[in-house]
Amino acid sequence: MQISDVEVFAAIAESESLSGAARRLGVAPMTVSRRLAALEAELGVRMVQRTTRSVSLTAEGEAFLPFAQTLLDTSEAAKVTLKASAGTASGILKLTAPTVFGQTVIMPLIPQLLADHPRLQIDLVLSDSIVDIVSLGIDVAIRIATLRDSELVARPLAPNPRVLCASPGYLAQQGVPTVLDDLRGHRCIALHGMPHWPFVRDGEPVGFKGQSPFAANSVEAVRTASKLGLGIALLTYWDVRDDIESNSLQLIELADATPEPLFISAVFPTRRQVPQRVHAFLERLEASLNGSGGDDASPG
Repeated sequence: MQISDVEVFAAIAESESLSGAARRLGVAPMTVSRRLAALEAELGVRMVQRTTRSVSLTAEGEAFLPFAQTLLDTSEAAKVTLKASAGTASGILKLTAPTVFGQTVIMPLIPQLLADHPRLQIDLVLSDSIVDIVSLGIDVAIRIATLRDSELVARPLAPNPRVLCASPGYLAQQGVPTVLDDLRGHRCIALHGMPHWPFVRDGEPVGFKGQSPFAANSVEAVRTASKLGLGIALLTYWDVRDDIESNSLQLIELADATPEPLFISAVFPTRRQVPQRVHAFLERLEASLNGSGGDDASPG
């Protein structure tokens, strides 16, 4: 049932004529007739009795009138409510992010975000797997990976370079690699789903596959293993920034190759009518990622 058809019926009842209803609604008389006919066809009853001089409601029309007014009042109340919240961050913000990035970067933003927007709720899904944001009703996904689904909309937020790192104890014992081939003599902690470490050497992509007695299916496990001295890890800068600052991990820079770069991106199911709660969150996240003159987004 179309609200516009119900609105025409209520205007006819008030004006007691089709032409009067057309003037009240600012539409052509033919439009009024067409919408009334559509409503009667849908309900399967005649709602209005027409004569050459007057228009009156049938018994069915009289019975339907209070329901019609309730529908119109509810519709108007919904419009007012949505307009009132359109410019504020409200409702449930459903977002997903990689586990370590979510814990170290997103979680510290949440207390102030909720304090600044009392009508906002946050539902955060942390996963190192690529989740289906459409089927799960996710408002925005933060991803540090190549976008494969062309139907989604991606917006770059900040660079997030891959970095080689290891614990100070491991490097003191095993030595610091200086060129790519040196990694062959080191334990290289593997992350499931990334069989080769991607590098760029002399402008060309190069894949490297190291050897290690340990591999894991999560970034958090690889990060912890490298801090425990199990070997060298290839992770993204924002995953290990705090560990580097606390000297739990040390960066390794090779003279002849650099890890393939990545970007932090926000991914949406559609670019149309993105809720204000998403804009408020991304504004806070971008300020965190790109603040401090951009120094936080680079290992150098």
